[in-house]
Amino acid sequence: MIAILDYGSGNLRSAQRAFALTGHETMVTSDPDLCLASDGLIVPGVGAYGACMEQLIAAGGREIIAARIASEKPIMGICVGAQILFSAGTEKGGHVGLGVFAGEVSLINAPILPHIGWNNVHSEPSSILFQGLQDESFYFVHSFAAKNAVADATNSWCTYGEDFLSAVERGPVSAVQFHPEKSGAVGARLISNWAGTL
Repeated sequence: MIAILDYGSGNLRSAQRAFALTGHETMVTSDPDLCLASDGLIVPGVGAYGACMEQLIAAGGREIIAARIASEKPIMGICVGAQILFSAGTEKGGHVGLGVFAGEVSLINAPILPHIGWNNVHSEPSSILFQGLQDESFYFVHSFAAKNAVADATNSWCTYGEDFLSAVERGPVSAVQFHPEKSGAVGARLISNWAGTL
């Protein structure tokens, strides 16, 4: 079963529909026992970094994510749900993140923000998420991103004004800055690649 963590943020139903296409039972839930027992956990997120962190903490999501990482159970963060896996975010004065990945999420240096639309992702051959998807385009909606490579991880990149991390894969934890559930056939293939590891 794939659990979509419901902490009050993210495109929950569209994510549920997209991940259900893998053939796995997919459930939107904030129940800690279900989230911990699931084969895979999705951490969605839209809006501001600080607001997402506050909602996640209030819903017990920080403890759920920490317990899954300790048990080496798969997690995928999407958009702001990926950003909060980093140490900190500078948005609206700055906020402390979960620290799963070292690094800061900051404003993209680009003439037009937010970055909305399709953009190419450049992945490493070792990537599991992007198997069969090298240099494909995915759908982005954001103004902030992590910009430094994560150590001991498979880092994938995108360029909009400057280079930023579009995805990180390390052990059981994956994070994608774009929205795979809004990225059509390529997004469905990436979701299938991830689900194939469960």
